[in-house]
Amino acid sequence: MESAGFLMLPAVAAVMLLTGLPVFVVMIGVAMVFGAWGVWVGAIPSGLLGALPSRVIGLLESDLLQALPLYVLMGCLLNRLPLADIVFRALARISGRGAAAPQIAGLCVGALLAPMNGSVGASTTMLSRLLRPRLHQAGVAPGASLAVIAAASTLGVTIPPSLVIILFGDAMMRAHTEALHATRQMTRIINTQDVFRGAILPAVLVLVLFALVCVVRNWRAPRGAAPVVARHEWAIAAGTVGSILVLLGGVAGGYLYAVEAAATGAALLVVLGIGSGALRGPDLRALLAETLTLTGALFALFVAATSLTLVFRGFGTDRVLTEWVTGTASGPASAAILVLALIAVSALVLDAFEIILVIIPLLMPAFLIRAPDAVWAAVLVLLVLQASFLLPPSGYAILMLRGLFPPIRAGAILRAVSPFLLVQLCVLALVATAPALVHVLAPADTTLRPTLSPEDARHRLQSIPLPEE
Repeated sequence: MESAGFLMLPAVAAVMLLTGLPVFVVMIGVAMVFGAWGVWVGAIPSGLLGALPSRVIGLLESDLLQALPLYVLMGCLLNRLPLADIVFRALARISGRGAAAPQIAGLCVGALLAPMNGSVGASTTMLSRLLRPRLHQAGVAPGASLAVIAAASTLGVTIPPSLVIILFGDAMMRAHTEALHATRQMTRIINTQDVFRGAILPAVLVLVLFALVCVVRNWRAPRGAAPVVARHEWAIAAGTVGSILVLLGGVAGGYLYAVEAAATGAALLVVLGIGSGALRGPDLRALLAETLTLTGALFALFVAATSLTLVFRGFGTDRVLTEWVTGTASGPASAAILVLALIAVSALVLDAFEIILVIIPLLMPAFLIRAPDAVWAAVLVLLVLQASFLLPPSGYAILMLRGLFPPIRAGAILRAVSPFLLVQLCVLALVATAPALVHVLAPADTTLRPTLSPEDARHRLQSIPLPEE
């Protein structure tokens, strides 16, 4: 019965496809059915299910989750206020009159806003509404517009400190702790700040190469007219970009807590919206209702994922999975290929939050046993997620945008997205073969080290000089 947990994930996928119910509803329902069946056949002790309330309370007591509603509020404010449009026009003006200027501006707007929009689905919806008419006015083909928006919407997966990386860092900390318990090794446990610092350089490299793709692809295209930006709009654009960079940079650099930065940014945006008249009574109420709805959906997903993984572990399937990964993989390279392939397949049907809350806790402990550099492993997973969301025709960002765009031929989408996907794969290969790249800003002391033998411990204790009386 230990392998029964493997049936839960296909069951979730099947029920989602057949019913169209929200993911958290399906997860809770599947967990209840399998949990009741496991208790009935004696595969799961009934007392284990009683631990669910304490697990949920322990999850919601995390200080890190206090930042989530504030990040959601910031994303909703940026969607409703005209700031994103002003920033886009200013960046397009700065980029010049070349045909690539609007596309580069769209990528930069995505790099600024996607970290605060949470999931890839939310980013694609927001950026499509903002960028699609602007790119159309600039004469960008529909396939190329879709590719640029899809690439921009995935930047929040790797650019810290996004909602995705905040949750992923917490999941990595738990997975690293399990790996240390399993191997009885001694080292510093990875934290969210390590993931932030490890992901910065690869994320910047991806963004720069994305912009280079736009320049090369439009090298011989006719120059267009630069957008008009009023004098007061330059000040608004500079203040918006500067504030976002200071807040996000402060969190990524460890100078600010995520909660502090999110609260400051949300407060500034609310004051700006009310002061400018863009947020009046009905608009403010609608904004708060939208924020509460999205936040409630996120926390419902947390509870659902906790329920699903509890039943999965109750069957003992996590041990089977760990033995399979560690038995199949002979070293870090083979473990990385195996686990990253499973995560890539999951990304074709699940959004980033669902993967982080359900798939990562199941796969990463086994991965970290074989590939002990936790920061390197974390960055590889983020890059794989970002690439998988761009993979046509079933990548999550591509699927979302195809529903928002008029019908576009699959061949046109493939030709437009391929350069961005190639960039992703090149950066992924670079990080996979040069782990030192993620340790330029992140400490390299999170790898597993052998525990001290009793003799070594006794020798070290004896070598400590006693204080003089």
